[in-house]
Amino acid sequence: MLNALTVDVEEWFHVCGVGGPLAPSRWHELPSRVVTDTRRLLDLLARRDVLGTFFVLGWIAERYPELVGEIRAAGHTIGSHGYTHTRVYELGEAAFAGEIDDSVAALTNAGAAAITAFRAPEWSINDRTPWALGVLARKGFTLDSSMAPLRIVGNPAYPQRPHVRPTPDGPIAEYPPFVSRWFGQQVPQGGGWGLRLSRPPTVLRLIEERNRAGVPITLWVHPWELDPEPPRVRLPWGLWFAHYAGLRGFADRLDAILAGARFGPLDSGARIARE
Repeated sequence: MLNALTVDVEEWFHVCGVGGPLAPSRWHELPSRVVTDTRRLLDLLARRDVLGTFFVLGWIAERYPELVGEIRAAGHTIGSHGYTHTRVYELGEAAFAGEIDDSVAALTNAGAAAITAFRAPEWSINDRTPWALGVLARKGFTLDSSMAPLRIVGNPAYPQRPHVRPTPDGPIAEYPPFVSRWFGQQVPQGGGWGLRLSRPPTVLRLIEERNRAGVPITLWVHPWELDPEPPRVRLPWGLWFAHYAGLRGFADRLDAILAGARFGPLDSGARIARE
């Protein structure tokens, strides 16, 4: 079974809801590492002959259009991650529609082909944004990967397998992140701290179990997670843990996971969601 490998292309300082030194007004002062980090990830994927879907932030595409070109040249699919890395429920419907337009314009100007896949920052299409998928469908999107079956950012009751969600403007295929249960709670198994803290044999066993049940999983990573010397700043404990836990040696663990299961772009498995 072909699982989905997805990448959120953003800077190390694109942390939702954080002010101070990481406030958006100060982003221009911070050292950029996204180009180097993304190239490091592209090299890893090329060695493993794995293609994926890269959700590129419009803010990144506008500043580093050549990076969008490198991702395309390597054969990967490009999707939208929004423009300013703002949670969807903080934007509201009209502002979200504007963000989509700005993001697509930045990606198109950077040479990307038709953009049909979207991922919201911090999985922020949830019960607080019932209108969001309709906006995406109206804008021509057919794939989304923003609804997490997790308590804090989404809803544990959301489906854990690819499925189709109807909207007033047409259906959209939804690809939830890969989750598992630790100590009775659903946790992010396919990305973030859950993936970084897990041993590759454990992750591969869980993927195999889902695949045997006919369920493809969605893995997600960020280029900054492969940075050998990531910048570190003071963050509230929860954000610090989510951002920094398990970074040491993660590139090698990710390499082992990519070698042990089949992965491809999100749209390669879209037919499964529509069956």
